[in-house]
This record gives sequence, structure tokens and C-alpha cells, in this order.
Amino acid sequence: MPKTVTHGPNSLSMASEDYLESIYRIMVDQDAFEKGIRSVDVAEQLEVSKASVNKAITTLKEHGMVEQTRYGRVTLTERGREYGKDVWHRHRTLRIFLTEGLGVDPETADEEACLMEHDLSADTMRRWCEYLEKQGIQTE
Repeated sequence: MPKTVTHGPNSLSMASEDYLESIYRIMVDQDAFEKGIRSVDVAEQLEVSKASVNKAITTLKEHGMVEQTRYGRVTLTERGREYGKDVWHRHRTLRIFLTEGLGVDPETADEEACLMEHDLSADTMRRWCEYLEKQGIQTE
């Protein structure tokens, strides 16, 4: 059974959060919030099949996180954009802590941050960011 995240007003599985994060990251990289992105870009970034991406997009549409045009371009709704931004921020914060704070190698830190980002409460994440900022480590 997929792990469901309990933080925030929406409950998504870890996998759905990973897809949402990927969509958000690609949109930032391509400055594509208006025009949207191609699902194949998500498949390439996550190294999964296009069929897996299409299934995830259907789930994200059902949760009101994404919309898809007739030509297949995917855009985030306001809720999806905020949620994706939050997951990506969690990932980056955890990765920074693991690499800069603990000296974990970047590849391991990235993999482990991806696992941890789904389970922390908003309060714990806020406190973690405050702690890192007091240490002189920027999380934004």
C-alpha cells in the first residue's frame, strides 16, 4: 500500500509527490509555468516509462494538482504549484543538511533526502530550516 503523507491539506502518496516535485522542477528549469511541460520530460527526469507518468498525471488531476491540454502539455494548478514547491524545498533543505552539515556524499544525500522529504511535519521542517539558517546555511 502506498505511503500517504499527512502534512498539508492534501494527501498524496510518496510516488505522487515525487511526480509533482518533478513537474515543478522541470517547470522552474524551463520557465514553463504558463506553457506547461511535456510528460516525456518527467519520464526522462525520473527514469520511468511514459505510461507511468500518464498514470501519475491522471492521479494528480484527480487531486486537483495538474491540468493537461488537449495537446498533452501539463501545467500545475495553484494548489499543485504550492505543493510541488513545498516538496522541492523539503528535498533541497534535507540534501543541504546531509551534504553540508553531515558530510554525506551528494548522490547518497540526494537519494536519502528524497526518502525523508515525505515524512516530516510542516512544524519540524520549519524548525529544521530555522536551525540551518542559525548555522549560516541558507535553505532558499
